Amino acid sequence: MKLIIQIPAYNEEISLPLTLSSISREYEGIDEVEILVINDGSTDRTVSIAEDYGVEHIINLRSNMGLAKAFTLGLQYCIDKGADVIVNIDADNQYNADDIAKLIWPIVNNKADIVIGTRPIDRIRHFSFVKKILQKIGSKIVKLLSNTGTEDAPSGFRAFSRKAAMMMNVFDNYTYTIETIMQSKTKGLTIESVPIRTNNGFRKSKLVKNLFSYVKNSGFTILRMFVIYRPFRFFAIIGGLLFLVGCLIWLRFLWYYVHGVGAGNLQSLIFSTILIVIGFQTAILGVIADLLGINRKLIEDVQIRVKKLEQKNNP
Repeated sequence: MKLIIQIPAYNEEISLPLTLSSISREYEGIDEVEILVINDGSTDRTVSIAEDYGVEHIINLRSNMGLAKAFTLGLQYCIDKGADVIVNIDADNQYNADDIAKLIWPIVNNKADIVIGTRPIDRIRHFSFVKKILQKIGSKIVKLLSNTGTEDAPSGFRAFSRKAAMMMNVFDNYTYTIETIMQSKTKGLTIESVPIRTNNGFRKSKLVKNLFSYVKNSGFTILRMFVIYRPFRFFAIIGGLLFLVGCLIWLRFLWYYVHGVGAGNLQSLIFSTILIVIGFQTAILGVIADLLGINRKLIEDVQIRVKKLEQKNNP
């Protein structure tokens, strides 16, 4: 069984040596261990450091394409190189690499398709109190919407089986963490969370510029993923609320009409009718979006078959 540990890196000449030196080359149930560094347009010594440490694979992107794109390209590269298990770890030395063994154990033993490392948020000194609260709230929302047991949605320390990696399609440009969780349930993949440790003294996140930007981008990503992977539920909730409010206003008008004062409340009747019609149309839109979602799944099934054929023809 082959394990490839991928490390997306953008100008990480300071922290990359610490990350690389902490990665073991021996894990129970694994025959081969290789490392992939995805150089996301770095302008420092990131590449030369990776070469000095004997990294087997390096992907060089001409410009900074962002974490989500680097992650996706790395995943496909690992598949092409015959990886049975893929671990993604950040280059900033945030995560304790000794816990890679804990991440891959459920996959090696066929207990899960995706394993996400759950950080001890309360004990991370680098995180402010507000950020800790936002992390917990965001994870709870993703857990609820995705119907998975994910405890730390933004965690980038995670492992994928070959099957799961081949089924991943990341559309979001901001981050891959939320989207891979949201789509896993719809694809019948099993997610497991395991507690992991973090290192002290790592640099500030390059993805999180400030709390406002983080909340805005994460909120938009969660909403977008909910629409993409749970379209009927999303539009049905909105349509149902509009329909319910419209019916309540209509009943209010009916009550006044029965008591002989309906003539002065015609505006309520018009408004309720508009809400009921919009609610019904929104529900219909949900049905259409759900049908499009089914079509997307069929296309993804074809995509997976093509990938398997490519692997078979190009061993």
